[in-house]
Amino acid sequence: MLPIDATDQTLIALLRENARAPTSELARALKLSRTTVQSRIERLERRGIITGYGVRVSDAYEQGLVKAHVLITVLPKLARRVEGELRAIREVRTLHSVSGSFDLIAVVVAPSVAQLDALVDQIGELEGVERTMTSVILSTRIDR
Repeated sequence: MLPIDATDQTLIALLRENARAPTSELARALKLSRTTVQSRIERLERRGIITGYGVRVSDAYEQGLVKAHVLITVLPKLARRVEGELRAIREVRTLHSVSGSFDLIAVVVAPSVAQLDALVDQIGELEGVERTMTSVILSTRIDR
């Protein structure tokens, strides 16, 4: 792990809340000069700690999507290929390697149950995927 100080940790937390926050706003929150904050951001980017910036969408939009966990068993020799193909599917939000009777857990989203069904079929048809098991997420109780 790349060590960072408490100020950088706070800066990263602020950027996670709003990656588009102006440097002057971040500087006020950190009680630092704007140039110091800009230098810290650039240093974190150069060190590879900050690797990009993203978009957060509204809760209303997210609530309209159907989310599911897809548990996936893969042939060991084709695991990297399967991972690469899953990476190319935009509806796959996260992919976890896990222990147990399945090898991977993908968190997927789709605009409808019918599209989720087609997505799960698409994943199941990938070369190297032996089987899948899907659990639709009904609600999120804790999201930290």
